[in-house]
Amino acid sequence: MSQITSYISQYDIQEKVEELGKRITDYYGETSVSDTNPLMVLVILKGSTIFFADLVRRLKLPVTVEFISISSYGNDMESSGEVRFELDTRQPMTGRHVLIVEDIIDTGNSLNAVVNLLRGRNPESLQIVCLLDKPSRRKTWVDVFWTGFKIEDKFVIGYGLDYAERYRELPYIGILQLEQ
Repeated sequence: MSQITSYISQYDIQEKVEELGKRITDYYGETSVSDTNPLMVLVILKGSTIFFADLVRRLKLPVTVEFISISSYGNDMESSGEVRFELDTRQPMTGRHVLIVEDIIDTGNSLNAVVNLLRGRNPESLQIVCLLDKPSRRKTWVDVFWTGFKIEDKFVIGYGLDYAERYRELPYIGILQLEQ
């Protein structure tokens, strides 16, 4: 049996997503993003999908969407440290403004691997927005442009985040405590 404690409310998440959408729109509105060169929004599957869906609807910019899937957790509560690429993008990135949407940054290893891969594809710019950041767990520095919430070193679930593929559907972010 496990116990879930509410950590970030659905209301607080939606307020933060609204704020991030405005900040991102303002930032890219001053660049060469246009109908002929839309912002490429890159979603890191699976955890970022709910955050992405809410965020992209708040962007007042032309966008295209790409997906990438990586894994370093499997069904564990600790990262294995090994990053596996399971799905890659299809559109070319050369000369494009690319926004990576990430649900949570923990050690930074996975996101760093994604950034290194994408930089080799010559985007015009590469920025990151993450909903949650656990700076106390960082092993690899990652330049995150927009952050929703800095959080403590707790295992969180909900709003797309999972434990063993469960709890993604929760409309809030909770702390999962497994009973031993």
